[in-house]
Formats: sequence, structure tokens, C-alpha cells
Amino acid sequence: MSEMTRRSFLAAAGAATLAAGTRAVSPASKAKFQLGIVTYNVPKDWDLPTLLSVCKDVGIAAVECRTTHKHGVEPTLTADQRKSVKQQFADSGVRFLSCGSTCEFHSPDAAVVKKQIEECKAFIQLVADLGGKGVKVRPNGVSKGHTVEQACEQIGKALQECGKAAESAGVEIWVEVHGAVTQIPKNMKTIMDACGHKAVGVTWNSNPTDVANGSIAENFELLAKHIKCCHINDLVNDKAGKYPYRELFKKLAGIDYDRYTLCEVGKAYTPEEGKTFLQGYKKLWDELVNG
Repeated sequence: MSEMTRRSFLAAAGAATLAAGTRAVSPASKAKFQLGIVTYNVPKDWDLPTLLSVCKDVGIAAVECRTTHKHGVEPTLTADQRKSVKQQFADSGVRFLSCGSTCEFHSPDAAVVKKQIEECKAFIQLVADLGGKGVKVRPNGVSKGHTVEQACEQIGKALQECGKAAESAGVEIWVEVHGAVTQIPKNMKTIMDACGHKAVGVTWNSNPTDVANGSIAENFELLAKHIKCCHINDLVNDKAGKYPYRELFKKLAGIDYDRYTLCEVGKAYTPEEGKTFLQGYKKLWDELVNG
């Protein structure tokens, strides 16, 4: 366990002691967004009933189901299985928000890119069937032999096709700010400009490359109009001076962002430890949002 993860868990455990046996309730806030979670990686080994139970108890409002995790929410689900998953979310009061795919479109091989687009379309149909909002995809760097400009153009054009399919299905494509070189906000903006489809936006990913001179202001401005989702990680990074979450939350409130900030922390937990961690995480989230 890394020092940062250990500190995060201990902080969470201390906060959870105060909240044991009660459901966390957010204080009144000007922010319109809520706290959700990506199944990468805190609950990656929890089945769907466990995931929904913990989220309900803690007050986690929505879930992005990252592919390959134990929840089993995958394009291979049958029609009946999809109905069951949708009902389980509805019964829990936790929103099924999105699927976190690993679809990526930077390969120099056109056949590989086409296959990735078709996989994305399968996730689009799954999200539509489950009543969700988005499919997370990702750029994952620049292929050998491509310039940054060529890579961004290729990724953007592939996203156009995905965007058309998403719009037809009533959902969206969320491009995670991800990958060597492509995670740099100015390059992500180039990808968005090359795409130019209204159903395609970005998932702000809370990367170190967002920060310039201790602030995200400049890079946030580059992508603000494209933000459709937001991933957040170890919130103790704010106090540690590693990532300005308090500033991020103010920026999101400033653009009337009314969706979710999704906890995406790299360590997997047992359900018992995970519940404790998330109780503390939510308490810190409330403090940063309202501070």
C-alpha cells in the first residue's frame, strides 16, 4: 500500500467512525453536481448487489461500470439480463450512469480502429438498454509513425462515427482525458475540435498534467465547454498540494456542471473496508465542495 493510499484509508476510517451506522447526507451546497463512483478500482471485486448496497448506504449517487469488473455489466448480457440489471439499479435508488469501456482509436491499423468503433457501438446499445447516459472511451497515446496532429485528427474522426451512433441511441460518448501525450489538455482540445459532434464530450480526469503554476484554471478553460463527466481520485491530494480539488469543484460549479464527480481510486477494497473508505471519502468530498 502506498503512503498516499495508506493516508487516504486512515483518513477515511477516522471520518467513518463518526458516521457509522448512518447514511451520509450532504450539507446544502451551491454545487449542482453529486458524488458517484467508477468501479475502477475500489469496488472492482464486488458483485452488483454488493456494489449497490454499499453505494446506497454511503450515499453514492451513481455508478460508472468499468468493463471486466465483477459487476458483470457487459455487452454480452442478454435482453433478460439487461432488464434485471436495470431493475436492480432502480430498486437501489443508485443511478446507472455509464459504462467505462477501453475503446481507443489511435492504432495505425484501420481494421483495428474499425473494430474498436464497433465495440463502442455495442457499449452504446448496452447503456441505452440500461437507461444510462454515457460510454467512456479513451485516447491512449500516439502511435509510432504518427505526429500528435495526425493522431488527434484520426481519433477525432473515429469519435464522429461513435457520436452519430450515440446520438441515435439517445446517449453520449465521454472521452477520458487519458494517455501519454493525449492527456495534455491542449491535445484533447484538438481531438474535440477534430470530432465536432455534439454527442461527444470529455471526462475530466484529474491528471497532474491539468495543473500549471499550481492551478487548473488555464487548462480547465480549454475543455470546459466539452466536460460531460468528471473522474476524481485521492482527495487528500488537495491538502498535500498535489491536485487542487477545491479549485476544481469551484470551477465545475462555475459552469453549472450538474452531473457527477466519480471517485476513481486505484486500490481495490473488500466491501467492509471499501464502505469505511467511501464514508470518509464522501465526508472529505463534502468539505471540499462546500469549503
